[in-house]
Amino acid sequence: VQLQASGGGLVQAGGSLRLSCVASGRTSSTYRMGWFRQASGKEREFVARITWSGGLTTYTDSVKGRFTISIDNAKNTVYLQMNSLKPEDTAVYYCASARSPSSRYDFWGQGTQVTVSS
Repeated sequence: VQLQASGGGLVQAGGSLRLSCVASGRTSSTYRMGWFRQASGKEREFVARITWSGGLTTYTDSVKGRFTISIDNAKNTVYLQMNSLKPEDTAVYYCASARSPSSRYDFWGQGTQVTVSS
């Protein structure tokens, strides 16, 4: 599976961005998709995930109520709608896919930079 993330940019605090992650290849073997982020000098952290069927979503506490993950199966695309952005959301955002409920994320996209100015 190949993943291509896009949609990052520079936005003021309180603004919004929508990230996209297009999956190609053997997407039929995908169980869930996730978004992660890594701020400069920090470890990568989980942001949100969704099952490929779209039935289950999970968020890290710091983005609950502000971010929404969704999926368009017809386009093999996962979105991360980010509202009420804060400077602490600044990071490189990565999408990833996993093949089963218990597996690690097997495939990763290249990352897209999100910068939130105060």
